[in-house]
Amino acid sequence: MAITREEVAKVAKLSRLALSEEELRTYTTQLGKILDHVGKLKALDTSQVEPMITATTSGNVFRPDTVRPGLAREDALEAAPDHDGEFFRVPPVIE
Repeated sequence: MAITREEVAKVAKLSRLALSEEELRTYTTQLGKILDHVGKLKALDTSQVEPMITATTSGNVFRPDTVRPGLAREDALEAAPDHDGEFFRVPPVIE
């Protein structure tokens, strides 16, 4: 499956990328090789392969959400370089 320089230029324009002539040549070659490889993969018979949503069979590996006590405000403010007793004080970042 070949891709033309014009198609790469069109995609670059849609992506708002300014590509030089050398980059257009390079990307046309590279994308052509990628599309050739995808074309080879399309030739594989996958009719007996069951669709899957993940490549692993372990299922959900996340722990259940449990409520745990957090850091007390006083302890958090104790390590702060500056605070007003309730909030951290930081230098302004907007002029």
